[in-house]
Amino acid sequence: MSEQQPESIGRAWLDVVATARRSAADGLVVGTSGNVSARVGDLVLVTPSGVPYDRLGLRDAVGVDLEGRQVLGDLGPTSELPLHLAVYRSTGAAAVVHTHAVHATAVSTLVTEVPLVHYAAAILGGPVRTAAYARYGTPELAEAMLGALADRTGCLLANHGTVTYGDTLDQAYERTAQLEWLCRLWLTASSVPGRTPTLLDAAQLDEVTEALKGYGQPG
Repeated sequence: MSEQQPESIGRAWLDVVATARRSAADGLVVGTSGNVSARVGDLVLVTPSGVPYDRLGLRDAVGVDLEGRQVLGDLGPTSELPLHLAVYRSTGAAAVVHTHAVHATAVSTLVTEVPLVHYAAAILGGPVRTAAYARYGTPELAEAMLGALADRTGCLLANHGTVTYGDTLDQAYERTAQLEWLCRLWLTASSVPGRTPTLLDAAQLDEVTEALKGYGQPG
């Protein structure tokens, strides 16, 4: 069980719920699809399976350890728990967001790597890959996802959706939103009859990656 104080766990859980609700409000999931998690020490707080996000409160917190053993709450964790735990075991992530965003999912059925139509790909560490299809909730899906995430902070899941992670829930969610926007942009540009989108090359993306290191406010 995590040694974190109950107050910090409670705050983190409410952030998980707020992020899940945001994904629904922004149209990145429908119904109870998608899931969100946050790591607090050795505890992973994760949305429960099949429960509408607007019904979740502080007392509905669901937590597991890094082996997947439930140590907090009465509701069962999301069926995509193996996916979330795989990210935490393999990266320094503190938050994971999984959605069924429409444009990103559409692109996952078309390409093995999202074309470099915009430098937003740099936000995710480079060209975004598509993990091979495997049934939801399986170790096979988690394994395919990890391959696609190598040196990246986000990927597509073939015929399924998106996965992003970050140091915070806000960062993970921003990466999800950027990935969905990038896929929507490519679909829009590539749909123009008789025209092929101009793509960035690796050197141009590297230049943006370097520039992003100084982006935003100091401190």
